[in-house]
Amino acid sequence: MKKFEIFFGLLRIPFDFIMVILGFLAAYQLRLVTEPIQGIANPIDYTLLPTINEYIEFSLGTAAALVVIFALGKMYNLKMTQNFTKEFKKIFIHCFIWAMAIITYFFFIRAFPFSRLAILYSFALTGMFVVIGRGLIRVIQYGFLKMDIGRRRLVFIGNNNVTNEIYQELAKDKRYKIVGLIAEKDTKSKIKHLGNINQLKYIFKKNQIDEIIQTKSDISDTQSEDILQLCDFHHINYRFIPDLLDVRRTNIEIETIASIPIINIKPTPLDGWGKVVKRIIDIIGALTAFVLFSPIFLITAVAIKLDSRGPILFTKLDDGKPVKRIGQQGKPFRFYKFRSMKPGTHNQRYSALSQKNHRKDSPLVKIKDDPRITRVGKFIRRYSIDELPQLWNVLIGNMSLVGPRPHLPEEVKKYKKHHHFVLTIKPGLTGLPQVSGRSDLDFEQEVKLDRYYIENWSIILDIRLILKTFKVIFRGYKE
Repeated sequence: MKKFEIFFGLLRIPFDFIMVILGFLAAYQLRLVTEPIQGIANPIDYTLLPTINEYIEFSLGTAAALVVIFALGKMYNLKMTQNFTKEFKKIFIHCFIWAMAIITYFFFIRAFPFSRLAILYSFALTGMFVVIGRGLIRVIQYGFLKMDIGRRRLVFIGNNNVTNEIYQELAKDKRYKIVGLIAEKDTKSKIKHLGNINQLKYIFKKNQIDEIIQTKSDISDTQSEDILQLCDFHHINYRFIPDLLDVRRTNIEIETIASIPIINIKPTPLDGWGKVVKRIIDIIGALTAFVLFSPIFLITAVAIKLDSRGPILFTKLDDGKPVKRIGQQGKPFRFYKFRSMKPGTHNQRYSALSQKNHRKDSPLVKIKDDPRITRVGKFIRRYSIDELPQLWNVLIGNMSLVGPRPHLPEEVKKYKKHHHFVLTIKPGLTGLPQVSGRSDLDFEQEVKLDRYYIENWSIILDIRLILKTFKVIFRGYKE
């Protein structure tokens, strides 16, 4: 690691410490000039007012506590990260933990500060000052980087699609100066060709390289050993990309067993705490939706009964067997919807109406101008009201609020091998394909969108998709 990075990484420690003290001093002065507000800010009891020196001593202790909490939260990683948004989120989280620790301390010692408002001011101003301090460090650091001071001189070994992808990303990153690439042939590439692997020693010495990224995988064991030895000798940081990552590059975990690094590729971040959090959101969301949409449930049930004969819910097939869909890991589950078709017409999709299927290039069946749909059915389908009973599936754990579309057993049987990836997680009431074109998408596009969601799941993504779903529903959808 370059001394430039180490210096600015360590600089954050005194900056954070100083910003806490400044935050507390500013809060102290702000509280003194705050006029009494009934129920919020009482008049100051000057008999309890600490002197400025006592308050500084108190702020020194809290500053030390914040530095310790930041250190435990790995907020002092010496390697600079480009994404300040992520750093801002971590600052907010750890400042909140720090504030809770201080409040807990006062609770246990049974001695409260002279002003609760002053403490609230201190927490708010400290968080703001720490963000400003870290932002200032970044501004200074980026100023040096623009002057070409402290940039990491980077070389690629290998010339392929992965190389070009990483180059396009790192070319925008001011932390790196891309010197060129090492490859057997000088192809027409945006990256300057420096020579081949046999010239490594000369290239390293001439260009003063700080870091290499190897994207070429078909290198012999002897050449790989030579590269590592040269990197060790010249103190060059070495990184490589395994073949498997050319296909799957997300959700990577690296652990060591007997000092051997092993790369673990997880299909989705929905594992461990991710799964727990998503399930909690599903339960709360389903219960809330049941309460909010209960009038719609009642009105829809009455309308279906008045419009056509048959049950309110579509729960049984033409032969009396229960309606099922395929869920997580290919397991079937009972499925519930408001009935939108004439009873006893489900199997016509495979017989009398099969010629009207306009998705013959996919495992799915979609009947154009479907004559089986009732008048009420047409309306509730347009606004996705027919799918509301699936909230029960969410509540009992067969489905999630957000996930891939649940498909019929006979449709899943027609899946190609790569389609089965969508069964990695629970199916959902809504999902990325549903807000990106619904049945206008072809099946391969739908699978790609579902795969993206599975591999890149986050709580924020779920919230965005749920909000976008409401927008799509209110606009209405025509079959």
